[in-house]
Amino acid sequence: MTAADLCIVAGAFVFAVIATGIMRRYALQRDLIDVPNSRSSHSAPTPRGGGVAIVAAFLGAVLAIGMSGQLPVGLVTALFVGGGAVAVVGFLDDRRALRAGVRFAVHLGAALLTVYLLGGISESGLAPWGMHGVWAGAVIAILALVWATNLFNFMDGIDGIAAAETVFMACAGAWINVSHGGDFGLTGAMLCLAAASLGFLRWNWPPARIFMGDVGSGFIGFALVSLGLAANRGGGTVPFEVWGILGGVFLVDATVTLVRRIARGERWFEAHRLHAYQHLARRWNSHLPVTTSVLVINVVWLLPWALAAASFPARAPMFLAAALVPLAALFLACGAGARERLI
Repeated sequence: MTAADLCIVAGAFVFAVIATGIMRRYALQRDLIDVPNSRSSHSAPTPRGGGVAIVAAFLGAVLAIGMSGQLPVGLVTALFVGGGAVAVVGFLDDRRALRAGVRFAVHLGAALLTVYLLGGISESGLAPWGMHGVWAGAVIAILALVWATNLFNFMDGIDGIAAAETVFMACAGAWINVSHGGDFGLTGAMLCLAAASLGFLRWNWPPARIFMGDVGSGFIGFALVSLGLAANRGGGTVPFEVWGILGGVFLVDATVTLVRRIARGERWFEAHRLHAYQHLARRWNSHLPVTTSVLVINVVWLLPWALAAASFPARAPMFLAAALVPLAALFLACGAGARERLI
């Protein structure tokens, strides 16, 4: 990476720090406050919508890298148009709750546009699963984009967890991308997302002074999978399973919780606090040890599996299972999807 690229990354961090502070004042003035209720994991009214800073910092950095010719027009367009639509509907939802159907329609439209511009998962990425064909790769990519967009929304329930997860995934993804022949422009974009999230985390680390809101959580999930798809399409250099492994904590906790709630016949699309990380936050009476534990699992357990999957693409599905199955057992033991105990 050039000195100019590093300046763009640093600029994304500084901009996010300043913009989050500005957004916090705006939220306080406009009464954009997350007031605790029975489904909350926090106890004090807290401003929300800070994810606007992440969106602005990252998209500004992407534009700068794109203008230098280091990013394909399709990726820049997908992030601006598709990601922008996800961010806007998230911001509107933060201000006034939108119907689930409206949010889903926007998320699906953004996913369809992104796959149209970038393509689906590469043929080489499908081969280890015994699948082939353009349609198979496109369908899986669309499902991944929509699920990730909502996944980060579900998992953004305690201080620092979503922003810290983004910093980890984007940094690890950048390292893996560049070390396996990926281009520097895409690596720079990943680092800019990490920098923007880190700047926001300066305000969101426990105890949080502002929440990112749907505007940030949905956008981040969408952006991470879009970048992962671009890395996979770039000659298939980075197996798509790598991103499933890096995001394993969020993927497994949200999926196990969702499946258990559906099996009980609950209204799965309604807000709740039944994820494993939420159970632990109440049990430990603190958000900090939970967020820290997630980071430890990411670095000590998931990162080595992701590196193995990137180095041996043909065995990536096996490494994905080896990384995630023990997490499923762990989160079930921690109460993922279990009904809340009445005290």
